[in-house]
Amino acid sequence: MIFVYLVIGFALLVKGADLLVDGASALARKLKISDLVIGLTIVSFGTSAPELIVNIVASLSGQTEIAIGNILGSNIVNIFFILGVSAVIYNLTVTKGTVWKEIPFSLLAVLAFGLLANDSLVDGLDHSTLTRSDGFILIAFFVIFMYYIFGIAKVQGANTEDVVVKPRTIPVSVFFILAGLAALVFGGKLVVDNAVALALNLGVSSSLIGLTIVAIGTSLPELATSAVAAYRKNVDIAVGNVVGSNIFNIFWILGLSAIINPLPFLPQANFDILMAMLASLLLFAFMFIGRRRILERWQGAMFILIYVLYVIFLIIRG
Repeated sequence: MIFVYLVIGFALLVKGADLLVDGASALARKLKISDLVIGLTIVSFGTSAPELIVNIVASLSGQTEIAIGNILGSNIVNIFFILGVSAVIYNLTVTKGTVWKEIPFSLLAVLAFGLLANDSLVDGLDHSTLTRSDGFILIAFFVIFMYYIFGIAKVQGANTEDVVVKPRTIPVSVFFILAGLAALVFGGKLVVDNAVALALNLGVSSSLIGLTIVAIGTSLPELATSAVAAYRKNVDIAVGNVVGSNIFNIFWILGLSAIINPLPFLPQANFDILMAMLASLLLFAFMFIGRRRILERWQGAMFILIYVLYVIFLIIRG
């Protein structure tokens, strides 16, 4: 039944995020808000809603291993598995801006998190914690990133063709928003509670469950968006969606989670931080190996292989 409840929880998270984006976008359109703002805020925040809600629930209930594991695991899943699958479907051409700005920014996010969380290594303390002040620092980076994104969108023009807003009345839009929020909260509670129960039943750490099952489940919206975009050969969205999600995950979600409740950091999580850094570094390196600024099928297959080996290592580590 634990697995059944997890599946129900993930389904509620995905559907809740969809309802929230649908209702909020329709309400924003009624209020004469531009597609640019809708795409860069409501849609972007909506795809990260599952990770956000799971982390908030985990932080409030003191399940910090799941909170940190979910974010690190999602970032690793996003590049090694989701981009890997998308590249196998179709070679992904990456824009120059993504190569030289967004990918390095995603690497900066992991590096900043690693430095802020490792009090024992950096300051020689007995234990490490991602404190509330660390959370505010991450949020500050997130504000800088959003400023950059809005600046780029205004100069280059945002692709608003993919911002599909269905016409809704205001009462229906509000109902969708409330229903989406309710589904997200209930789904997040189901996922966290049953992830903890699964870890106890299997005799493994909550971190393992957070890095694998929870991370994959909360990354389902990114997987669907990127895989469909690759199938339709809309490759800018496939890559940009993943890299942007990774930046959101650390600067926004992890920052907010630490503000809600400081997150104790275990030294073994440094390996997962290194894996997240390796993912961004390899993605950057592959832009200059083979066909320039193209993530080819063989590179995507290598990403998938690395992810499989990583999961095997996590299982052995327990």
